[in-house]
Amino acid sequence: MPGLPIILMSENVENPNQGPQWERQLLEKIAFTTLQEQRLKRRWGIFFKLAFLAYLVAVLVLVVDWGGSEKLADGKHTALVNVRGTIDATGDASAEKINGALQSAFEDKGTAGVIMRINSPGGSPVQSGIVYDEIRRLRAKHPEIPLYVVVEDLCASGGYYIASAADKIFVDKASIIGSIGVLMDGFGFTGTMEKLGVERRLLTAGANKGFLDPFSPQDEKQKEHAQLLLSEIHKQFIEVVRKGRGTRLKETPEMFSGLMWTGSQSIGLGLADDFGTVDSVARDLIKAETVLDYSVKENIAERFAKRLGAQMGESLSFRLFGSDRTAVR
Repeated sequence: MPGLPIILMSENVENPNQGPQWERQLLEKIAFTTLQEQRLKRRWGIFFKLAFLAYLVAVLVLVVDWGGSEKLADGKHTALVNVRGTIDATGDASAEKINGALQSAFEDKGTAGVIMRINSPGGSPVQSGIVYDEIRRLRAKHPEIPLYVVVEDLCASGGYYIASAADKIFVDKASIIGSIGVLMDGFGFTGTMEKLGVERRLLTAGANKGFLDPFSPQDEKQKEHAQLLLSEIHKQFIEVVRKGRGTRLKETPEMFSGLMWTGSQSIGLGLADDFGTVDSVARDLIKAETVLDYSVKENIAERFAKRLGAQMGESLSFRLFGSDRTAVR
């Protein structure tokens, strides 16, 4: 309409009724968008980390020996149980692991015979005795399944204690056999303590609670009692060897003295029967060349936990009872 002014409103001109609210809304929108992007990045980061972890777990499952016995195959086979290293309650050669493997081997319907492959310097007389008794029980329960021992480098003391329960023992000509004896070892620090000016302050409730304390002078009565303990365990060892080897044993004055012999000498003494390996015994005696390993192996988690527990236990045991230990060696 002529004569009236035309008013144009630009987008850059602030609406006096809105004030600064539109700026606040814009900033909130930008902040919200940025937060969403950060959350999305975190989610993708977590996803890729989990995917990488799953990949590592899959690789470990495929390449790492997680323990347990070998997967069994169908059909007639020879069952193998390994006894390696020191025989004790916390290692691979514990009675629990060895007996578990033996039980699985004897109970499998495809087992034609069992071979125990021993390479051990000995160890705990208790653990060795538990395995010996379990072998006798399983042989009585499954008389149709023979059990043979094949010795590698060493079958001494507690290792031979176990081996004497077998139907036959096979060796290499250079194997080391024997050490039928018992020991208890420790240290005496009294002279050293006197030179250093260290005074031992031992308090006990019970006259013999400080039995063979390495920081106190040796007590003759305690020494005699310890010798009685060793003699009793040695007697048990001799009895199981005589029972297991029977008339094959050609006893000599040195046989039960703790000495050791080569595989060739052990056959002549009746401590072993013949030369042989796992393969030859499986093939020629058991007549089942397929050998399946039933040995129970310690997995990574068990190894870590037991190693940690053993260190704590040994430290506590040393503090409470001293450092002396008994072993069939």
